Amino acid sequence: MSDKRLTFKKRLHILKHHYRGKKMAPAFNALHTFLFAPDETTHSGSHVRAADDLKRTMNTVIMALVPVLIFSMFNAGYQHYSAINGFPQDFSLMNDFLTWDNFWIGIIKVLPLLVVSYGVGLLVEFIFAVIKGHEVEEGYLVTGMLVPLIVPIDTPLWMLAVAVVFGVVIGKEVFGGTGMNILNPALTIRAFLFFAYPTWMSGDKVWVYQAVERAGGPDAISGETILGYLAQNKAAEMSYSVSDMFFGFIPGSVGETSTFLILLGGLFLIFSKIASWRIMLSAVIGSLVMGLVFNGVVDAGWIGETSKFYGLMSFEFWKHLIVGGLAFGIVYMATDPVTGAQTNRGKWFYGFFIGFLSVMIRVFNPAYPEGVFLAILLMNVFAPTIDHYVVRGNVKRRMKRLKNATILPKDSEGKANELHAETV
Repeated sequence: MSDKRLTFKKRLHILKHHYRGKKMAPAFNALHTFLFAPDETTHSGSHVRAADDLKRTMNTVIMALVPVLIFSMFNAGYQHYSAINGFPQDFSLMNDFLTWDNFWIGIIKVLPLLVVSYGVGLLVEFIFAVIKGHEVEEGYLVTGMLVPLIVPIDTPLWMLAVAVVFGVVIGKEVFGGTGMNILNPALTIRAFLFFAYPTWMSGDKVWVYQAVERAGGPDAISGETILGYLAQNKAAEMSYSVSDMFFGFIPGSVGETSTFLILLGGLFLIFSKIASWRIMLSAVIGSLVMGLVFNGVVDAGWIGETSKFYGLMSFEFWKHLIVGGLAFGIVYMATDPVTGAQTNRGKWFYGFFIGFLSVMIRVFNPAYPEGVFLAILLMNVFAPTIDHYVVRGNVKRRMKRLKNATILPKDSEGKANELHAETV
């Protein structure tokens, strides 16, 4: 078996050299490097040897997303059958959630979203690589996994395909490809879906399998999210516990519901040094601060129960982190190393305003009571500005220290000492 694998690998190396310099070389090289490590090494000049590269970094993020994906497949079926039969009185994880019937719904609904996301996105990447004559980069590996996790379960596949083409072309390729884009491609896709097809991205039907096609019939079901209830001031009609919210047994976008698994994924990314803990922590602080402000407004009596904002404003400030897509956005999207702030101090401002604005938009936009993807896209635009002022502030402080520095006295080596003082 090993001999055959080595033979196959050698044949690919031979074909790679055969395609070198030809039009389709980038497409073949992408397939080759996906299966095996490249056979090329540097021959001259200094270089840094490290165990990580772009492909390993992307694979690490994907590993952090796999538990969320698997959970979402079970939850798709659980929400479907619970909407039809009602939520079980004595919930059992093995008997009510981890069942084949639930998982089968996930297979027929979630996997097609994943296949379309990767298939269409990678096709666009290959086309641009061939046209522009550069190598296919691994940047879409994570985007392709994120996209099906941030859309409703009943999103039509053709609609997702159109959005993916838009997101990859407009959100990334026009800027030069991976590492050059200013907006998160997955959120660009989500924004396109929201503005182009708003009825499929909001309401009380799109979050549960078959709720759309059953609408208006005798067997109609509802899949209203927690934020939807709150936006309509119907908190009393909710039957979800804090445990349901934290572990994810609630309706919502495919992969955003389980704060527990998202938290584990975030810790994994922090300890593997892939994601910035500064952005995550500051975003959590920002959302808590905004939630506390709204709770204070309600407690002060400035907003009455008849106000359309009362439901979300009166929602306990810390619970904003365990419903909707806030936790998912903070962990997997706000920490994008390309579109986020690059300076350590800038990351604190960047993350704080993401959390702050997410809760603000969520409260003041009752038509679509969610704001994390808009907040992250907005801060993507301001990230370079934040870094600019952080760097300029650092330069000013260093210049001030240099100006106030004491020049060393001259001696037999006075010239060298002056030079040293100038460079400190």
